[in-house]
Amino acid sequence: MTANHLARARRTAVAGALSMGLFAGTAGLVGCSAEDPDAGTNGMGKLSAEKIHSQSRAAADSVASVTVNADLVVKGQPYKIDMKLNSDGGTGEITDDGVSFRLLRVGDDVYMQADAALLEEGDKPSKASKLSQKYVKVPEDDPKYKQLRTYTDKGKLLDLLLDLPGKLSKGDRSEIGSVRTIQLASNNGEGGTIDVALEGEPYPLRLVRAGDAGTLRLSDWGRSVSIEAPAKDEIVDFGSQLPKSEG
Repeated sequence: MTANHLARARRTAVAGALSMGLFAGTAGLVGCSAEDPDAGTNGMGKLSAEKIHSQSRAAADSVASVTVNADLVVKGQPYKIDMKLNSDGGTGEITDDGVSFRLLRVGDDVYMQADAALLEEGDKPSKASKLSQKYVKVPEDDPKYKQLRTYTDKGKLLDLLLDLPGKLSKGDRSEIGSVRTIQLASNNGEGGTIDVALEGEPYPLRLVRAGDAGTLRLSDWGRSVSIEAPAKDEIVDFGSQLPKSEG
């Protein structure tokens, strides 16, 4: 083989290698651009906003239990909800403007275990301190009974949390923990947003309320929650001494 043939062969080989490299790079770019964002998901991202919302609510209704953690702003005041709920009741803590009380429901029986600061509003400090160690059974005719029960009722609480007003649209994709989500926005986000899981069951995982009114996190879907009534010696009956709520 002559020197000219060798040079020509080298040029051909180099050109071929460069060509293969360029095509390989182009194929990689085409592959990235055509990658399916819903690969490995539950397919919710392909549905309309309305169908995502309805299937998310159906998934939420299909299991008996959930944990709700919320940091809210209600009438300008901080408000926290930390509740574990099942089909027969719930247990947890509510904090209203820095004042906390434990809440427990078993069936129709609602119990409250208030801290001393709350009880002192209607009683002497010494008595309030002792009572703060006890559960008070809330009378069903007390105006606050219905509201307190709602905090411990999975179905009713989800009705309040997941019913976004206005027209729904699909928003950004994100992650909560290690779970990919798709966002539902009400009135382009002005009415709040819900993040729905794109992996496993399409449970709602986070709700951001409109107007900087706070965030709710929903977790432990379907995880067993054991709830029992307080022992008799843990319950105090105020009787006629229990101050009625203002409504």
